[in-house]
Amino acid sequence: MKFATLLAAVAAGSITAPAMAQDRDPAEDFNGPYIAIGGGASLQPNDSGETLLFDADGDGNYGDTVRDANGADVFSPGFCGGRATGTANRGCANDRDGAEYFGRIGMDRRMGNFVVGALIEGGRSEAKDSVSGFSTDGDSYMLTRRGQYQAGARLRAGYTPGGGALFYVTGGGAYAKMKNSFATTNVANSFADTGKSNAWGYSVGGGAEVMVTNKLSLGLEYLYTDLKDNDYRVEAGQGTAPASDPLIGTNIIRDSQSFKTHSVRGTLGYRF
Repeated sequence: MKFATLLAAVAAGSITAPAMAQDRDPAEDFNGPYIAIGGGASLQPNDSGETLLFDADGDGNYGDTVRDANGADVFSPGFCGGRATGTANRGCANDRDGAEYFGRIGMDRRMGNFVVGALIEGGRSEAKDSVSGFSTDGDSYMLTRRGQYQAGARLRAGYTPGGGALFYVTGGGAYAKMKNSFATTNVANSFADTGKSNAWGYSVGGGAEVMVTNKLSLGLEYLYTDLKDNDYRVEAGQGTAPASDPLIGTNIIRDSQSFKTHSVRGTLGYRF
């Protein structure tokens, strides 16, 4: 509803926009190359059922149960789809939304009141996605990721009622350099991780754009992005733990391979 309200406001702005640029020819709107900058909010949905997965025997297959010397499940206290707030599974903090900002270049072709185009963009997001696990010895294990640097290439198609405003849908491929991190209260074992990873996927959405002069435009856009992120893992070593420690040699990953965000962003464009 919030996005619909904002979209209606942008549409209303198209009524007054011509008064700001009497020398603008609406027949030339949304035709040709442009550049734009923008920013907004990147919203991270909470993955309440997310868990950690383990490869305890080094065979490359995840889904093993890590068991202690008595055969008990070391991670029987469970998991949560968020940031651990302590060493016990008593609720986690939600995933973090964050700001995002980007730049884009694009080309539109207008055919009557219909517009088709293509664009590429690159930017950065501060939204974070975490998952935590808890062990019987009172430790927490947390994996966190965010799409530190992002890029996309999309098509868009829309309708302009005689110029002035454009309403469009958009979709295409997306990429992110994921910044991953691992945190634990376990100070006995050693841990090594694979660091940053590459994630590929798609984005779809829609928006509105209003010409405020013959060169400048303002816009509002919603974008849903789904990236496949399955390259990150953490390997447990012995550290100062005894040789019988069940975590030694265990690889840890998160069970969700999708990094999903909902973005609401504003744009400022310049048309050549």
